[in-house]
Amino acid sequence: MRIKKDDMVMVITGKDKGKKGKVLKAMPKENKVIVEGINVQTKHAKQTRNTKAEIKHQEGPIDVSNVMYFDAKEKAPVRIGFKVENGTKKRISKKSGAVID
Repeated sequence: MRIKKDDMVMVITGKDKGKKGKVLKAMPKENKVIVEGINVQTKHAKQTRNTKAEIKHQEGPIDVSNVMYFDAKEKAPVRIGFKVENGTKKRISKKSGAVID
């Protein structure tokens, strides 16, 4: 999976198309990511002895194919490629060729 935790991504399809956010969690086995402020779902928490009943808003998972890495230098979403330098695999921007990390 080309997207990692703490990457800035832009949603390219779906109800939140065009929004940007930081990846909070990456789940490579399910091929999904959780992005801050994207795919917000409402959860109803039942009252217990210790806590009151409340309505929580939390981010749900979104498929990784629906997001693209957002390059701050290019100010646009870019595709990610890989390059091996000195025996280490690095992510690069396909648009500018710059090393991401």
